[in-house]
Amino acid sequence: MIRRTLLAALASLGLAGAAEAQTLRIGLREDPDILDPTLARTFVGRIVFASLCDKLFDINERLEIVPQLATGYAWEDPKTLRITLREGVRFHDGEAMDAEAVRYSLNRHLTMQGSFRRSEIGTMEAAEVVDPRTIRIRLKAPSSPFLSQLTDRAGMIVSPKAAEAAGRNFGNAPVCAGPYRLVERVAQDRIVVERFPDYWDAGRVHIPRITFLPIPDNTVRLANLQSGALEMVQTIEPDDIKTVQRNSRLKVVAYDELGYQSIVLNIGNGPRANTAFARDPRIRAAFELAIDRQAISQVVYEGVYAPTAQPIPPASPFHVPGFAPEGRDVARARALLREAGVTGPVPVEMTVPNNPDLRQVGEVIQAMVQEAGFALKLNAMEFASSLQAANRGDFETYLVAWSGRVDPDGNTWTFIHSQGGQNDGKYANPEVDRLLDEARVETDAAARRALYAKVFEISLRQDRSRIYLWHRKNIVAHTARLSGFLPIADGLIRPQGLRLN
Repeated sequence: MIRRTLLAALASLGLAGAAEAQTLRIGLREDPDILDPTLARTFVGRIVFASLCDKLFDINERLEIVPQLATGYAWEDPKTLRITLREGVRFHDGEAMDAEAVRYSLNRHLTMQGSFRRSEIGTMEAAEVVDPRTIRIRLKAPSSPFLSQLTDRAGMIVSPKAAEAAGRNFGNAPVCAGPYRLVERVAQDRIVVERFPDYWDAGRVHIPRITFLPIPDNTVRLANLQSGALEMVQTIEPDDIKTVQRNSRLKVVAYDELGYQSIVLNIGNGPRANTAFARDPRIRAAFELAIDRQAISQVVYEGVYAPTAQPIPPASPFHVPGFAPEGRDVARARALLREAGVTGPVPVEMTVPNNPDLRQVGEVIQAMVQEAGFALKLNAMEFASSLQAANRGDFETYLVAWSGRVDPDGNTWTFIHSQGGQNDGKYANPEVDRLLDEARVETDAAARRALYAKVFEISLRQDRSRIYLWHRKNIVAHTARLSGFLPIADGLIRPQGLRLN
């Protein structure tokens, strides 16, 4: 905090700006977790990866899948994908990025202990090198979302030489084929990357250095942008939009994201799931019925965020329009608790990432559910630590967001399926598993949407496995001197095309 304030003071005197004229300083909401695309799971980490690790494919502003390290693809049959690769691509260590490197990276994502990519590309049976510029991927079954998974971390290609040498410490010094290479990382303070001169698309990379600064406090992050200590912030709060708009030296862009805010419920992950709340869906239903999503959005986010009861956003063709939030009903919630045999306040703990707006959300929920008969305790944690706690089952409920994926499978399977890599609550229902697996192979959009509708009815209404709260907006603010920022619904800051004038 002291360092951030000092940065702002120096910038106001014109001292910091002169020293870092060729550096783009980006304020992040949290400190990323490990910088290993196989093991990482934070959204802010994906922003850093956008500078470090190119993917086989990317998405554009129309949410179309476009080549990046690949030049194209073709389905030889419903279970065989052939991908052609760019020539002359080098990793940051000088090694060639070729089909063997792709084969190695995909197998690493699929088999490495602790991989969060395994459930994303789990339908892959084998990756075969056809020639240095061609890779053939064989699937166990047809998979509608498979190609879309290669537009994110599952499609990031790492240097086999560096990965083998570093082992599980690869995240301390990742070596990829992105526009920038890592210079240093100081946990909870900064991540510094510098332009990679041999980048395959170097003509679109204009800024020599980027420094990512984790600043959890929204007010401090905005103050540093206003003072000139930052050139860009990953996000501001909705109630700060007008403040930025009144400043002629700043610009703000607000646009819909692909993800959601939710509450994960620990139903079966370890000893902390040994509670009445975890065992009885009527108690979880009462908890959800005590929450007024619209009121929270209004109080904390100026009403900007759209309430939801599902993980698929309205802009998606797979959104289920009839599956809407139930209205707040305290009387029904109390009746459900009586039906469940509850005689006193139900103790529940909620883990909340330690930043001001989510702490406020937690406090509003705490007051709402108290009226229905819950004694909610809030446990504020640093974000990366909260993810680790959730993964090992050290939570009862967890207020957490997901940035979203262009295919609905990326918002559902890994969180709801019993084998999902990010199913932290360990929810399991064989019928839900079957429907999610069927949705993965279904190619007709209407039929897939109908399958997701069934999933939601069972997992969210019947089993009460998770609570979805609202779909958020990406709200990016930056100095007017910065040009070339392309807003895409995944919320990433792509450095290609950015210029500081």
